[in-house]
Amino acid sequence: MRARNYLVGAAFALLAGGMAHSALAQDIKIGEINSYSLLPAFTEPYRKGWQLAVEEINAAGGINGKKLVVISKDDGGKPADAQTAANELVSSEGVAMLTGTFLSNIGLAVSDFANQKKVFFLAAEPLTDAVTWAKGNKYTFRLRPSNYMQAAMLVEAASKLPAKRWATIAPNYEYGQSAVAVFKKLMSEKRPDIQWVDEQWPPQGKIDAGPVVQAVAQANPEAILNVTFGPDLVKLVREGNTRGLFKGREVVSFLTGEPEYLDPLKEETPEGWIVTGYPWYSLKTPEHDAFLKAYQTKYNDYPRLGSIVGYQTIKAAAAILAKAGSTDTDKMIAAAEGLSMPSPFGEITFRKIDHQSTLGAFVGKTAQKDGKGVMVDFSYKKGADYLPGDAEVEKLRPKD
Repeated sequence: MRARNYLVGAAFALLAGGMAHSALAQDIKIGEINSYSLLPAFTEPYRKGWQLAVEEINAAGGINGKKLVVISKDDGGKPADAQTAANELVSSEGVAMLTGTFLSNIGLAVSDFANQKKVFFLAAEPLTDAVTWAKGNKYTFRLRPSNYMQAAMLVEAASKLPAKRWATIAPNYEYGQSAVAVFKKLMSEKRPDIQWVDEQWPPQGKIDAGPVVQAVAQANPEAILNVTFGPDLVKLVREGNTRGLFKGREVVSFLTGEPEYLDPLKEETPEGWIVTGYPWYSLKTPEHDAFLKAYQTKYNDYPRLGSIVGYQTIKAAAAILAKAGSTDTDKMIAAAEGLSMPSPFGEITFRKIDHQSTLGAFVGKTAQKDGKGVMVDFSYKKGADYLPGDAEVEKLRPKD
């Protein structure tokens, strides 16, 4: 009798274990890496965005009936830590793909890992052009509009300014260097009469704004290109306002219209800067209305651009997995190339030629309203309109 009970118990244990294993097998796991502890202004809204996306995907039946699970890791703003996290997610957690990253040098580090280990990587935020061109590879795709795309959008407006003497201020790492290089290239092509009279390269996250502002003022430019963001931007604006750097000068600025960077400026917000950003409070389209309602209902807060990036990254990952019908890397790559999907900004496509998405950006001017910085006179620039053609990309990107 005891032997029979033991056998029955063992059978039930095996059955329960098998059921548990079967349930786990129904999950599709995605690895997500970002600089949460280093850059919370962007990454906390970003996390909320992707969590909302996961909730919506699973509520709608998951991916081909399988539940989506996102396993997230913090890279602390260090490329080596990001590669370690990527390795743990792939080897220990068995994720189907990697997503995320913010800083350009970290995006490149994870892209290199993906290329070496033959793992699919959907880069969310890193903006350096090298991600899809000079250091592009078959395993890496990118969601955000790149430095080239945003520079081309800004140059469209900046080239119409009368200013001829320009100075630049940018963080001294991959993103800042890439943004300045491509802006100068595109601007000089449209305006050969321009002189570049000064460059300032403060360390990312550690700007000493006084000497930077003083050096730019001494060069006496008629216009300034700014690429700083986050706390560095706040310090630069404060010091620049105090010393009158921006008075009578045009300023063109990457990212400054994004709420996570514009909001902290409050009544110090400079007026009339030409910026890329996200005027969520003034958008009236069905796609954005649906996203805004869902986000505000879940979080009782307004979205930042990070919210859009996090949300659309996971939506894109799910669309790729659903089309592939598999977690096989080559099948996911084939599914992603040329794939179109909806987004809160309208339909986007991942180009086959360079794996860059056609998500666009808003370009407008900064202003103050009720003691708060806002974007005005803005328009949405479709990403596809600001990307080079296949022939040029083939020169920029190595063969797979």
